[in-house]
Amino acid sequence: MISTVLVANRGEIACRVFRTCRELGVSTVAVYSDADADALHVREADAAVRLPGAAPSETYLRGDLVVKAALAAGVDAVHPGYGFLSENADFARAVTDAGLVWIGPPPEAIEAMASKTRAKELLGIAPLTDVTEADLPVLVKAAAGGGGRGMRVVRELAALPEELKAASAEAASAFGDGEVFVEPYVENGRHVEVQLLRDTHGTAWALGTRDCSLQRRHQKVIEEAPAPGLPAELEASLLGTAVRAAEAVGYVGAGTVEFLVADGRAHFLEMNTRLQVEHPVTEEVYGVDLVALQLAVAQGEALPPEPPAPRGHAIEARLYAEDPARGWAPQTGVLHRFEVPREGRVRVDTGYVSGDEVGIHYDPMLAKVVVHAATRAEAARKLAHTLERARIHGPATNRELLVASLRHSEYASVQSLDTGFYERNLAALTAAPEGARYAAVAAALADASANRGRFGGAWRNLRSQDETRTYGDTEIRYRPTRDGGYEVTAPEGVRVVSAAPDRVRLEVDGVVRDFAVSAYGSGEVVHAGPHRLVPRPRFPDPADQREPGSLLAPMPGTVVRLADGLAVGDRVAAGQPLLWLEAMKMEHRVTAPASGTLTALHAAPGRQVEVGALLAVVQTEATEEDPV
Repeated sequence: MISTVLVANRGEIACRVFRTCRELGVSTVAVYSDADADALHVREADAAVRLPGAAPSETYLRGDLVVKAALAAGVDAVHPGYGFLSENADFARAVTDAGLVWIGPPPEAIEAMASKTRAKELLGIAPLTDVTEADLPVLVKAAAGGGGRGMRVVRELAALPEELKAASAEAASAFGDGEVFVEPYVENGRHVEVQLLRDTHGTAWALGTRDCSLQRRHQKVIEEAPAPGLPAELEASLLGTAVRAAEAVGYVGAGTVEFLVADGRAHFLEMNTRLQVEHPVTEEVYGVDLVALQLAVAQGEALPPEPPAPRGHAIEARLYAEDPARGWAPQTGVLHRFEVPREGRVRVDTGYVSGDEVGIHYDPMLAKVVVHAATRAEAARKLAHTLERARIHGPATNRELLVASLRHSEYASVQSLDTGFYERNLAALTAAPEGARYAAVAAALADASANRGRFGGAWRNLRSQDETRTYGDTEIRYRPTRDGGYEVTAPEGVRVVSAAPDRVRLEVDGVVRDFAVSAYGSGEVVHAGPHRLVPRPRFPDPADQREPGSLLAPMPGTVVRLADGLAVGDRVAAGQPLLWLEAMKMEHRVTAPASGTLTALHAAPGRQVEVGALLAVVQTEATEEDPV
């Protein structure tokens, strides 16, 4: 019997496995990098072992250090989680060679399926080799790992060499394996997958389907089970293909087979030889604990002949610290307050609590919020309402995007569900919601109320100029009244019911709206209700003034490489890639803002930069149309 488990992962992943282990009476051991010394997964484990360093390549991707940690802690078994080493056959062998139980599939099955190229070969699908214009668009894809890392869509043949190089570098950083391949790119299909579980006695469960079509950068954002609207014949084909693939390689444990469904046909994508991030929706629909079943299978226990019957519908939303309106740029900082309502069938899988720091080294996902209900419509409504009521104070997140997505007419219509959802709708989904204007009013009045209490202040008999406060593009104008309250002059139609530093009540069109207000960093970031607001300074800081053509870091991260041969004095073209930043395991390309001459270059490979740091300067050249 397994009595102690080390989880070779971090954050939400490790916390998820630890929860099941506690319920089973199994002791837990965490591993952690220096950046994670005070992380939630370390605090929740019964014991923890340090992996010196911060970057994944020197910590969580070092299988030798993880095995050494397992032996030092005296564990019986190693659970790889999902991501990092979870699909690494050499690591699986190292664990078993050390006399420990590997809670995962046999190394041979991992080798057969974990590499997407070898999996396709096994199923008779050959990758593209000599790509021509007729093959476009194509998809460059990492052979190992997942999560959209090491993946690029290529629509112009000339761009292929650079995209191959970028995808390989990103894959090597995220998975320790830079192998990439090219396959045809199917536009706007549905991403559908099958959850598998197979024991050592030959019993295989196909636990239904999941739809993961809502994606950004080929990384899933909203997932659900079962995949809605699939014809019965197509669904049966997907389940059958998944089981045959598992049986063909002698698969044992939990795994997922992924397909792209388009025009009524299913195209095999890959088999992930591990749990998926979205496994909770399957657990909620089937009433099972997949981690508990993984441990049972690893101990040689037999599955019942048939899985439980499915019931209802479950939807999962991935809550990220990122700004969708700015190219999905990851965000960092202190998570001052993190509270998600959990009434009813609401599940929150997370690696963070209030007060934790969101750093630059790892994935920006804060939590997975999962709702189970009798119907899809009910689950979507309840999940949107839960997210809207959550208090998430600190870095910018994709919370408002998730709420808008779940309420969008295209999401409600299964016929419109495909991977092009965000490409079509991102501008509308990231537009400021109507309530944001009134949240800005509440923030301004809370600030005025706090300053009035701190510095005094009174109504004047002679009317003075309105006070102003600007949040984003919304300007608020107000003035104090004789009775100690406030009158709002812009936007129009707002009556102040009450105003205090932490709570403001406004009446708009006869409806009273209540806003809890919290300010952090001397008011640099304000949260009013579900809205995050950044006030515009009344007087610009002279230090923020940069010369024209300055390239500033859009996010905190590490400079991983420069364009080949890039040097001061080079002529560059608008849109030309100059350097690449790595932040939270994703590469972000920084391009020239205009055609001109590179007059300064402050970036160098390996340099860590904060958001807004000056990376380079491109001096544009005057044209005949330019004034002199």
